[in-house]
Amino acid sequence: MLTSRRSFLRRLGLTALAGLWSGRRTFAASPLAPAAADVESLLKNDRLPVVRPGWAGNRLRGRQFVNADGTVFASKFSTLLAWQFQRNPQREEKKNDHWTPPVRPLDPALLAGTDRTADALVWLGHATWLIQWGGRRILTDPVFFNVSVVKRRHPLPFADPAALRQIDVVFLSHGHHDHLDERSVKVVLAANPEAVWLCPLRMAPLLTACGVPADRIQEAGWWQTYDLPGADFPLTLTFLPAQHWHRRGIGDMNRVLWGSLLVQHRVTGRSLWFAGDTAWGPHFQEIVEQFGPVDYALLPIGAYKPPFMMRAAHIAPQEAIRAFNVLRAEMLLPMHHGTFDLSDEPASEPLRLTQQIAASGGLSAGQCLLTPAVGEAVTLL
Repeated sequence: MLTSRRSFLRRLGLTALAGLWSGRRTFAASPLAPAAADVESLLKNDRLPVVRPGWAGNRLRGRQFVNADGTVFASKFSTLLAWQFQRNPQREEKKNDHWTPPVRPLDPALLAGTDRTADALVWLGHATWLIQWGGRRILTDPVFFNVSVVKRRHPLPFADPAALRQIDVVFLSHGHHDHLDERSVKVVLAANPEAVWLCPLRMAPLLTACGVPADRIQEAGWWQTYDLPGADFPLTLTFLPAQHWHRRGIGDMNRVLWGSLLVQHRVTGRSLWFAGDTAWGPHFQEIVEQFGPVDYALLPIGAYKPPFMMRAAHIAPQEAIRAFNVLRAEMLLPMHHGTFDLSDEPASEPLRLTQQIAASGGLSAGQCLLTPAVGEAVTLL
């Protein structure tokens, strides 16, 4: 058991929850801790508008960004050890659960962007979505390959990621390796050299290191609206909070911001919220107070066990449904499950629990749960 657990943790350290690899010492994330008493400052992009009244910028304690609830995400080696020596009570169930999300070939016109008249939303696995709305094409958190040695559990809905063309905007929610993948960034950049890259504060150096031109990158703080090219751009894209953290290597803990994205259609007034990676926090209520009910909510449902390790970074299915109701959203589309093995729960459990909660009264009248296959287009109304 210890050997397999060490192997699992080594793999995990190569992705979102540790961010260290190549033989370096791996520290696991501990539950939320009060922000240290360092010098506090505020940061935002002064060139972008702020939509929340009174918002002066994101808080930093020392060099680390702070979550909306006033906490920073700490790392403790003791937490890693506790997980390493704790036996997973669902070990056998997880071992025998080979479920993967169904995959359908992506429509060639959606893949190549040759027909922009269809308003569609396509899940490409994990937190990668293709959003074609109002004649514009947005790609979120593109990850098309294995994340270091953590293997992708299902294929892409197309043979070659380089065939994904005519992307107007690429959005990166945060810097963890399962959301910001260098190889995928380079593929998207080569196929879409005119795309604008939208990201959180202080992420630009990570993108320029991948070859993205600095003049194609916009950083934003929470509650700031990106400046999109062209007066006729039909969508408003606003960077919003998430309860999470950052680390990609040694010495960069929480030095790059994290967040979510609200997409609003200027003509229809419809809205879509991409949550990125998030734990439970006050931002769900703050978002609905600022913008009103959301039409489409793209919410993570996986990587939540063991809770003492994961609850400070991710929401479980029960919390996803709760967030969906707080947002007063119309349609829930789950993500962040089934693509990579990042935690202790069996592969099929996140979606199964989400469906069970929804079917047993978890949703209100007029709300619905949509579970499209990878590559299946959902029509945006």
